[in-house]
Amino acid sequence: MNRSEYRTSRTIPTRWMDNDAYGHVNNVVYYSWFDTAVNAWLVEAGLLDIQHGNPIGLVVETGCRYVRSVAFPETVEAYLRIAKLGTSSVRWEVGLFTAGHDGPAAEGHFVHVYVDRTTRRPLALPDAWRSVLAPLVVARAADTP
Repeated sequence: MNRSEYRTSRTIPTRWMDNDAYGHVNNVVYYSWFDTAVNAWLVEAGLLDIQHGNPIGLVVETGCRYVRSVAFPETVEAYLRIAKLGTSSVRWEVGLFTAGHDGPAAEGHFVHVYVDRTTRRPLALPDAWRSVLAPLVVARAADTP
């Protein structure tokens, strides 16, 4: 994949504490970057009200393919797209890139199921949400992450 296959991006600086004993960013940090990229986008788009909003997204599936190491003090560019916009779910895909590299350092995905804040039962995404999410949708081959 390359940057042009995604719809939006955000810059995330690495931190000294992200490096592990082997001198590169620990694998769990990548999941934090995925979560930060998606949820920051949702907040900025006016869809996610962390304290009071309804619906809320629960993560039901995640995955990551690591391609090469990232280390502090590199800056990560997290690119986003939506691979599937379902009735009550969204499959987010994130490509993590760094300066000087055409290909991603990692590619990941997670699936949000949107539920009622109180009952935790799935809710159909409101039309207003769908119209804001739609520009991030890209067609993809069934076998990509």
